[in-house]
Amino acid sequence: MGRRDGWALWVGVAATLATLVVVFYYPVGRVFADAVAVDGQLSLAPIRSVLGDPFYTGAAHTLVTDPAAVPSGVVEWLAAGAPAVEFGLFGFTAYQALLSTLVSVLVGLPGAYVLSRFEFPGRRFLRSVTILPFVLPSILVAVGFLAMFGRTGLFNDLLGAVGLGPVELTFTLEIVVLAHAFYNAPLVTRLVTAAWESVDADRVETARTLGASPVRAFRDVTLPQLLPALATAAVLTFVFTFMSFPIVLALGGLELATVEVWLFARVQSLDLTEAATLGAIETALSLGLLYVYLRYEARRTEPGGASRGLSRRPLVDGVRSLVDPLRLAVFAYGAVVLVLFAGPLVSLVVESVTTPAGQPTGDYYAFLLARQASTASGTVRPFPAVVNSLLFGAGTLLVAIPMGIVVAVVATRGGRGSRAAEALLTAPLAVSGIVLGLGMLQALVFGTTLFGQRLTVTGPVAIVAAHAVAAYPFVSRTVTPALRSVDDSLGEAARSLGADRATVLADVELPLVAPALVAGAAFAFAISVGEFDSTVLLSTGVDTATMPVALERYVGDRSLGPNLGPATAMGTVLLAVTTVSFVLIDRVGGRWE
Repeated sequence: MGRRDGWALWVGVAATLATLVVVFYYPVGRVFADAVAVDGQLSLAPIRSVLGDPFYTGAAHTLVTDPAAVPSGVVEWLAAGAPAVEFGLFGFTAYQALLSTLVSVLVGLPGAYVLSRFEFPGRRFLRSVTILPFVLPSILVAVGFLAMFGRTGLFNDLLGAVGLGPVELTFTLEIVVLAHAFYNAPLVTRLVTAAWESVDADRVETARTLGASPVRAFRDVTLPQLLPALATAAVLTFVFTFMSFPIVLALGGLELATVEVWLFARVQSLDLTEAATLGAIETALSLGLLYVYLRYEARRTEPGGASRGLSRRPLVDGVRSLVDPLRLAVFAYGAVVLVLFAGPLVSLVVESVTTPAGQPTGDYYAFLLARQASTASGTVRPFPAVVNSLLFGAGTLLVAIPMGIVVAVVATRGGRGSRAAEALLTAPLAVSGIVLGLGMLQALVFGTTLFGQRLTVTGPVAIVAAHAVAAYPFVSRTVTPALRSVDDSLGEAARSLGADRATVLADVELPLVAPALVAGAAFAFAISVGEFDSTVLLSTGVDTATMPVALERYVGDRSLGPNLGPATAMGTVLLAVTTVSFVLIDRVGGRWE
């Protein structure tokens, strides 16, 4: 029976790996192959060309002294007013990622302190919503920041009401960093809160008993226990913001081009070799950072014993709350966080129903209806975009859920070789959507010759495949802890009655982890609905456009003129569909509990 069970597991692994080979490893491998080949011959010339180009590695502004030496596209970038050309493209990408990481830590760290050290109504709810930014489409958040901080946005409207402003933040590095903090500060808060709640209170009290001041007890006892979680959050934030695409594209454009944005521009210019080289270098850098992070995680992982956590004190404590500087600082921090996190979403909805003069209007939704009725060629119609997003999301679930379950089983019950298999199966976490989209464009959409036959994968199939690759790791990450918590004796009892491994999984374990599985499905569906990076490359026509792609088209020429109104209206529709879909799937999952 053991041998048959082993075969059942590895058949599932083989099927999942085969799927990944077709829709992930081969396309991404094609990107790397194009970066080290010229006319079909192995060559490092493309990589040397990029790494030796000052535009990419530094001092790009010196190139304008010799127009003939300026690479294709650089003139537009310099003319657009790029503020940090002396860094080079890779240097500026790392620079904005570093700034975004610092701001995310500065915003997220106080939140971790509040959630772990104070008790107040809604604390559990606030802690749970720190995961929500991950299910919001990036392009939606970008339009929300434009709606809030634009010259006619809600923020400047409020400043004008008190005789201040306007403040011009659009298409500046500051707004890009703030939008990155919107996504990543909750990650910092979530990881550090868990670490802070597990700090050994006995060690802190011992230090105080021995005469340490509160500051020294924090420095010598608490801080060392927080640093691993803080370092983890910082590294992950840096990687995420280094590979950020929709936010920089919508809020920065070519003026603040990063590697991802420039790669996209090269694809649009059909300079696929240079795009592949950029994608290969960026992926190698991100893999290197993640490797360092994983090695660090493996070294610091050690069995932990039970310890008494720090007690929480009431945040609101009568009159004392009004005179205590610490609590007043917490309230001020709460106001800032409310503006940063709720402001863009509220502004998105408000700006979709008001004119730049602040008058109520339904013109922007009427514009969407007019687009729906338009028969003009190349017009992205809203309703088909909504339908496409929902259908692609459903197709993504059909692929991502089985793949996620296989990875979760390998992680929890695999045995010999399971660690290597798990690494291979979770590799998509380290590759950006724009690089995956480029690889699929070259390998599948443009076609591959196999046994003398030209094979192509286009349209909805390619898009669903890309979405599934992006989504299934979230299913596995949600299901794996739940599977680990299942009592092994239940499975052993079933096997003693003659059930094989597959039957135990289907009839015993999966029903027990159904809430976690449905939660993973909700995340996968939301990720598919909001996916933009690969979709914008694979959506070759208006018939396969999704809501995020339609939203980016409605942003238009990046101005804050008439185009922003329809964009906020489409963004509100996307927000509503994402929220309703997520809640419905989560509610269905609640019936299993």
